Amino acid sequence: MNKVIRFSFFFLFCTVIQHFCSAQTGIGNVRSVRQEDNKIFFSGANANVQLEFCTEGIVRIRTSWNGEFEENEPWMVSTYDWPGIKIETADQNDEYVIKTALLTLHVQKNPFQLDIYDKKGNILSSENMPSGGGFAEGESVGSAKKLFPGESFFGFGERMDFLDRRGKKVRLNVGRGLGRPHIIGAYNVLEANYSPVPFFMSTRGYGIFFHNAWPTTWNMGSASDEMYSFQAEGGELDYYFMYGPDFPSILDRYTSITGKSPLLPYFGLGLQVGTYSGGTWGHEAQTSDQYPVELVKKFRDMGIPIDVLHLDSTWRIFGKNGGSGATTFEWRETFKNPEAMFDSLYAQNLHMVGLHVRPRFDNGNELDLLDQARKKGFTYPENGKPGEFVNFFDEKSVDWWWENGAMRVAGIGAMFFKTDEGSAFGRKANESNKTGPQGENVKMLHNIFPVAYAKAPYEKFAEHNQMRGMNHTREGYAGIQRYPFIFAGDWPSEWQYFEPVIKAGLNIGLSGVGYWAHCSGGFEHEADPELYIRWTQFGLLSPVAHLFGMDHPTYKEPWSYGEEALEIFRKYTKLRYSLLPYLYSYSYEMYTRGTPLMRALVLHCQNDPNVYNITDQYLLGRDLMICPVTTKGARTRVVYLPEGNWTNYWTGETHKGKQYLNVVCPLDQMPMFVREGAIIPSQKPPNYVGEESIDTINLDIYPGEKSSFGLYEDDGISTDYQKGKYAITHISAQKNSEGFVIDIKTPEGKYKVADRSYQIKVHTDKKPASVVINGKKAPVPYNEQEKMLTVSPESKSNEDIRIIIN
Repeated sequence: MNKVIRFSFFFLFCTVIQHFCSAQTGIGNVRSVRQEDNKIFFSGANANVQLEFCTEGIVRIRTSWNGEFEENEPWMVSTYDWPGIKIETADQNDEYVIKTALLTLHVQKNPFQLDIYDKKGNILSSENMPSGGGFAEGESVGSAKKLFPGESFFGFGERMDFLDRRGKKVRLNVGRGLGRPHIIGAYNVLEANYSPVPFFMSTRGYGIFFHNAWPTTWNMGSASDEMYSFQAEGGELDYYFMYGPDFPSILDRYTSITGKSPLLPYFGLGLQVGTYSGGTWGHEAQTSDQYPVELVKKFRDMGIPIDVLHLDSTWRIFGKNGGSGATTFEWRETFKNPEAMFDSLYAQNLHMVGLHVRPRFDNGNELDLLDQARKKGFTYPENGKPGEFVNFFDEKSVDWWWENGAMRVAGIGAMFFKTDEGSAFGRKANESNKTGPQGENVKMLHNIFPVAYAKAPYEKFAEHNQMRGMNHTREGYAGIQRYPFIFAGDWPSEWQYFEPVIKAGLNIGLSGVGYWAHCSGGFEHEADPELYIRWTQFGLLSPVAHLFGMDHPTYKEPWSYGEEALEIFRKYTKLRYSLLPYLYSYSYEMYTRGTPLMRALVLHCQNDPNVYNITDQYLLGRDLMICPVTTKGARTRVVYLPEGNWTNYWTGETHKGKQYLNVVCPLDQMPMFVREGAIIPSQKPPNYVGEESIDTINLDIYPGEKSSFGLYEDDGISTDYQKGKYAITHISAQKNSEGFVIDIKTPEGKYKVADRSYQIKVHTDKKPASVVINGKKAPVPYNEQEKMLTVSPESKSNEDIRIIIN
């Protein structure tokens, strides 16, 4: 680089820094230091800083310019009490050095600036630069840090615009685009922000969670290659620094702060279908309580498995005050006998039926819940007067909402809610021109309102149903994974929105939310059959399989798109149901470690820049790579295979990793690849979960040097798993001096697993010479065409099984 160019870059950097710091107040020089257990307090010339060491790899960094720190809140963070850890401190002239078993912090004294290293002395994060560190600017607070060469950033919630955010700027505030027409308003993928999460992971091996509910702006190097910053419009500069160094470990630490996702009921991993009951908006007169019953019957008659149904907004009358944007809890007159409808639905072996609601109360023809709630003070004030929104921040308001509103439907059969329009609290609603409460306090509450809104029915229904809770919501913020799944919102059935929806799932998974859904086939507009097929293939191999559309009268029902679409939909639904043991086991990993079901490739390949912007492939669990086809008319697509060997799920061909591959993808085949070393449990697909006992577990094994899998099982319904009542069957496969050895151990744990058989399918190019099962020679049933050895031990799961293949 010549001197002129170097000078130009330097001049630009200095100009950016000068502008950045001109109106800001930093922390200033350190005046005094004191320590109380895991907390170290620094008194600066302009502000006070508190470092709280939560674990060896997590430090909470708080800065106050007014001498006070805010009270801990209950919505974003679930853990504030941490066990004591060993901390070493030293005063070394111009800096303080603080060490844990994993991190070393260097605190520069004049002015206060923080550098963080790993235990080997590698720098992770630095503020050692002009204007680096914490700052206040009016009511805003923020922090600026050094941007290292090659550093990339992932997370930030359910974004549909980019995956790697290096060089990007983003504002996080719950909601979607505004204005008409929708193509530049509601459907603007750059503005879509249904579930932002103020958290990111850096490829340098750390993560930062900005514990602040105000709207935030993140400049991740868009103004300078030397610096990134994050800033909130109010509140406290309070953030957690988490060490990995790998992304799964960072997510584990982040979700140890904001809460792990509980397990869905086992049947929640089956097909979930939404319905407008025969008539969406403008067609409400066509709704009926018979439509949902006939809909489920048709799924059953067509041989398509289904387990969960929800009735969307037209089940209720639209009220006198809030219209379609509020909830009356009063049934539409076309629903003659809702209780009998619920009975008929459950008689067809559905496990849960839910209803769509919105967070405003309204008055109906017979019920005046809005008037009652206002008189009792159970709505959030608007402009100094009683408002319309249920005050979900207040326990008494939630109790009244449940007892007088929700129980009117829960008492006759509803078992969960779809909590919609959480973004309308303090912002223009999608379905009206109303903005709800306003004011500075509301500006802060706006982002956490969707969390409080989802929490209420999740917990109330769990108690009422005496089983695990399930809530289906559109909006969220940090901590929403506890309540526990969201969907991507109302995206039209157009090819241009297909890949952005996949991107939304990748980003939310990298932000600690593992149960995620979308409207398969798109929500609004009728899809062309090819788009419907391609999108539902993806949907049926998403974390939560959700089918729902607003297109009257087809409603994304599979038989509405032709025989080919119907057959392919049935094929992939059965594939999903066969994979339930695999999906449920990884759901347990998500509960224990925070690792999502749907994984951007970067989650396991953070040192491979090739994957940083791959937005149309993902790992489902650890071993299955899913590659949706997002181009109309495509019969091939390019996929990237990460490091390792990968087997084409459909053809059995094996390919080396670290390469791009052009893959044939006929309409009924969404490209899928299996990682070398994979152990994939599956079952015979039922028509609904629990239709019959599973007496055989299939194990597809793709031999590697050494691999293992923990097959997780529990009762699938209760919360006893949280008390340790579950079982894990440890399965391993490895190459050693004996040959290729497969061990299947008896289930371990407090949950009693019924005896069952195993069928083992070993995918190998070469026919083995011998098979020995528990010391006895066995036949060698090898299929040359499928390149597969199939072994069916006589032993049951109540004894260890060892298979040696040579």
